[in-house]
Amino acid sequence: MGRSPNLAILIFLYVAGILLVMMAIVLLLQAFGVLTNLPRQAIWALVLLAIGSGILAGVRSRRGSW
Repeated sequence: MGRSPNLAILIFLYVAGILLVMMAIVLLLQAFGVLTNLPRQAIWALVLLAIGSGILAGVRSRRGSW
């Protein structure tokens, strides 16, 4: 059995993955004209949501392996 990855690395990977998916969705919606003018606060809210979701997902998956 292999060792489980470091918690900080796991959280970083979850945050990066969630952030990439959210930004891809935003870019697609902008390309199709659904979101024409997105305020800067909305982008920051998505970034903070991705960070929070990544931390929770990393901790939850780490707790399940203990």
